Amino acid sequence: MTDRTREDTTRRLERAMGSLGTAAMSRMDEQLPWFRALSAEDRSWVGLVAQAGIAAFVEWFQHAGKDRPTPSIEFFGTAPRELKRSISLQQTVDIVRVVVEVVEAQTHELAAPGGEDQLQQAMLRYTRDVAFAAAHVYAREAEARGSWDARLEALIVDALVRGEVDDGLHSWAAALGWTSSPVVVIAGHAPDDDPRAVIDGLREKGRRIGMDLLAGVQADRLIVIVGGAGSVDDAAKQVVARFGVGPIVIGPEVPDLHAAARSARAALAGLKASCGWPDAPRPVHAEDLLAERALDGDTDAREQLIENVYLPLAGTPLLDTLATYLEQGTSLEATARLLFVHPNTVRYRLKKITELTGYQPTEGRSAFTLQVGLILGRLAESAETWRALT
Repeated sequence: MTDRTREDTTRRLERAMGSLGTAAMSRMDEQLPWFRALSAEDRSWVGLVAQAGIAAFVEWFQHAGKDRPTPSIEFFGTAPRELKRSISLQQTVDIVRVVVEVVEAQTHELAAPGGEDQLQQAMLRYTRDVAFAAAHVYAREAEARGSWDARLEALIVDALVRGEVDDGLHSWAAALGWTSSPVVVIAGHAPDDDPRAVIDGLREKGRRIGMDLLAGVQADRLIVIVGGAGSVDDAAKQVVARFGVGPIVIGPEVPDLHAAARSARAALAGLKASCGWPDAPRPVHAEDLLAERALDGDTDAREQLIENVYLPLAGTPLLDTLATYLEQGTSLEATARLLFVHPNTVRYRLKKITELTGYQPTEGRSAFTLQVGLILGRLAESAETWRALT
């Protein structure tokens, strides 16, 4: 096999590059479902990559007999960054395989007389070396992207915890592929495991169950942001085993990541105040801890209790009925005597209180929340009166 044979084969390959690229595109369309699912623009980019790969092989083949140069995969740089992020290593190997099949199918036409074996051996070596080089590049980029993604994830969690929500937050989330809604934030204590392993495990869990998961470990706290869950309880069920010992608090469901700061604020306030209810379920909803959060100084909880408990009852007999009922140790008869009404009237009013506030005065936990809401409402009203006088 002489250099003249190699030169003749090279000229044949150069003349056939256009038709080989077209054949490669046609075969990818037939054999690769993921290629057919791409947009027209992305298919065009893949076609350019395939064409560049064929050109790179022709150039390499021309010089393959001189000091055995290492095949280059710089032709993958033809594609834009967005496409390279969406094409996996396996799909890259698929592209190389299809191009090789197209060239191999035309070996007899492409090779100069007596050069068939030379061309086939070159294709085998080129394919092997390109596959190894591609795997090395993907591994290096995956490591770098993993570190970058981890930093972005930490920035998003930190921004939500601090309530600093702006367009940058959405850009960071988009870079991580976040598309899901609604969103819920769950807070608890971090396990003793390595924080990076905890977060990687949560991310893998999210991929398996089809939910977006972002997580961050801050001191002894683990904060998980879940997107795309069917319900708040579904979201909690999927991640509760990843937390350490102690309480786990579920923030309210919000429509999107932009509003997730409110869910994070409630979850963290609930976690801080959870020691006030040692027997709380695990996990517990932040709204079930409104009373403890309000007593602990959470402004959101105070306002929510006033709005949910005090304001619906203010200016009606229901407010006096509730106050008397709670002051009399939830005694129906004592309340009726003090208010000079029939016990059935008290029962009716208690039922109306439940309908208006969502809390049942006859149930211990609800009665406690109603009592705190009542006190907060009186304090707020007194403060308003004092400000008006001064």
